[in-house]
Amino acid sequence: MKLKSTTQAQARDISPHGWYIASYLLRFTKLGEPGNNDREKRFLTWENTILVKAGNLGKAYDKAVQFALRETKPYKGGPKGLAVQWVFEGITELVPVYEKFKDGAELMWGQHSPRKLKNIRMHARTKDDFLHE
Repeated sequence: MKLKSTTQAQARDISPHGWYIASYLLRFTKLGEPGNNDREKRFLTWENTILVKAGNLGKAYDKAVQFALRETKPYKGGPKGLAVQWVFEGITELVPVYEKFKDGAELMWGQHSPRKLKNIRMHARTKDDFLHE
């Protein structure tokens, strides 16, 4: 296995067009409820994916955090007007966009460890799967 040089590793973390895709996790809480910091308690979470314009990966990370934190203001929710809040839990993905935006441009990619063919096919979804969610 050939290791990439530091320069190559740095270059793969830089978007030539200044765009990055970032995903972050938000956790839903009812303010003042016991157990909001219990690591074993289950919480509803959303993973949001956004597009960020930045000069490098570090700046893209910081901007993604800023965008995520905008979603964490407490508010009154539901029919009872309970005090609730989405809590920022962290960045889950940060990927440079290497191609210019155009129809069919590759925005993200991921590599998976080798799996059995039957397991690979279990992850593929049909058009109907998306239309009937």
